[in-house]
Amino acid sequence: MSVQEISVTNNQKKAIKSAFKKRKNVYMEEDNGDLVIEFAAYEDFMDEMDKTPIEDVIGEGILTYDAEFLVFTS
Repeated sequence: MSVQEISVTNNQKKAIKSAFKKRKNVYMEEDNGDLVIEFAAYEDFMDEMDKTPIEDVIGEGILTYDAEFLVFTS
């Protein structure tokens, strides 16, 4: 299992969660506040919605696209 851990601000984390408000099955929130996204679910979301909400929030070139899970910490 490969994980990409990305440090973000609380506002960025809220913006990512807000982007998935209609598809809450894309992410889960850990007890410590970390936001965990299964990359395969994110790819499905991108294909279906034709949007890239994570890149829109954190910028291009940060995601490696080879991780199974993305973990956003603040």
